[in-house]
Amino acid sequence: MTTDSPPTDRRRWLALAVVMTASFMDLVDVTIVNIAMPSIKRDIDASFSVLQWLSEGYALAFAIGLITGGRLGDIYGRKKVFLLGMGGFTLASMLCGIVSDPQLLVAARVLQGLMGAMMVPQVLSIIHVTFPAHERGKVFGMFGAVVGLGAVSGPLLGALLTQWNLFGLEWRPIFLINLPVGIAGLLLGRRFITESKAPKALKLDLVGVALASAGLLMLLYPLTQGREHDWPLWGFVSMAASLPVFAGFVAYERHKTRKDGSPLVELSLFKVRSFAGGVGVQLVFGMTTGIFFMVWTMYMQLGLGWSALRAGLTGIPFSIAVSVAAGMSVQKLVPRFGRNVLSAGAVVMAAGVLTYIWEADRYGADISSWQMALPLIVMGAGMGLIVSPITDAILSEVPREHAGSASGLINTTMQLGQAIGLGLVSVAFFSVVDKADPRREAIADIFSGAFTHAMWWVVGGLVVVFGLMFLLPRHKVAETSAPADEAELATA
Repeated sequence: MTTDSPPTDRRRWLALAVVMTASFMDLVDVTIVNIAMPSIKRDIDASFSVLQWLSEGYALAFAIGLITGGRLGDIYGRKKVFLLGMGGFTLASMLCGIVSDPQLLVAARVLQGLMGAMMVPQVLSIIHVTFPAHERGKVFGMFGAVVGLGAVSGPLLGALLTQWNLFGLEWRPIFLINLPVGIAGLLLGRRFITESKAPKALKLDLVGVALASAGLLMLLYPLTQGREHDWPLWGFVSMAASLPVFAGFVAYERHKTRKDGSPLVELSLFKVRSFAGGVGVQLVFGMTTGIFFMVWTMYMQLGLGWSALRAGLTGIPFSIAVSVAAGMSVQKLVPRFGRNVLSAGAVVMAAGVLTYIWEADRYGADISSWQMALPLIVMGAGMGLIVSPITDAILSEVPREHAGSASGLINTTMQLGQAIGLGLVSVAFFSVVDKADPRREAIADIFSGAFTHAMWWVVGGLVVVFGLMFLLPRHKVAETSAPADEAELATA
């Protein structure tokens, strides 16, 4: 790894502030949109499928671009690619805030996801080359705190900005707030971030990216749009045709491996039983959380008629429970109990979902925020037990030379799972809404029924996650894993 002259103390801390701000922007933008969706629907007459694509388009573009974004930084310079990504992310945020056409808004969100995929993979690499080894523990602790803060802040910040209706802009400030932050980040980053490149960067696999993108779009587009078109034949043909495209992707990746050793996906990793099972966990867990967060927002605001602020405040117990359980999981529980902690997390989270189903059935439209607190706390605790230690568990038996590729694939798989889950919302949630008769049932009762139906999908996903956990190493992950060097993780 090559770098310019070591930065001074002041320069490196300012560089840290810039890259952490970029990570915060990305994390907030993932969650901030969900809470504002009902306002977006009313303001620009967006269909339910458009609302799905606002999240799904971002997640899909981000997932597809992650590995390629990391390699672009290795080849052309991490500072250069980071600033390009941050500038593009800021521009896309402005476009999201000024367009009035639903399709253009989706296109701007896809652009935002692609730019985020260029920006985010550079963060850990920049930290690695900016700070000496003895300081990285403290720095990565600070980074983890920012990640947690971003996850907690998104829904609440989105609720406040939507509720305040600043300058009569309705939901638009949730995107426009990125402009001053992004511009400041560009100016400071250009001055204080040190440029670096990988000495032996892998080549880009643009054909692999194209095949993966085509297959995913052929699968997810009809899954999301099919409900609005009464599930036409072309949708099923497209989904079926995605299978040979994925098969072609695998064949090309094998060819790429033999040709120059730089495939988009390192297929040999799937020969490691714990890695293959762990990727399955990430995929299914991403699908279940993708379904939950979308339908939860629709249920509270469109079904129960709650304001964005009330919905955002209702989610605070969940966010706090995730943060507390995640800290306990890594520091106290996993070193002692190993894989059992992750399995317990799936069980606890499923118990929270079942409690939520019971309460939604019992209280119907009269359910209150404080009654939701119990299932949300239980769900958050279960999620926290999983999300922090899962990466180390998956990597624990991966050869060290492939740890960077494996880490990138783990993150990509989680994002893809969320995109697929958002596509499944059409079947799990909106199909129930469509079948109901609003002349005979109250809107709140219709959405409550759709919510409980979708939550059973979440339960089913968590059962699969629990089963896949048994493929992970039984031993204590914290004692046996050999986690990748931070730079390897960042460049995946």
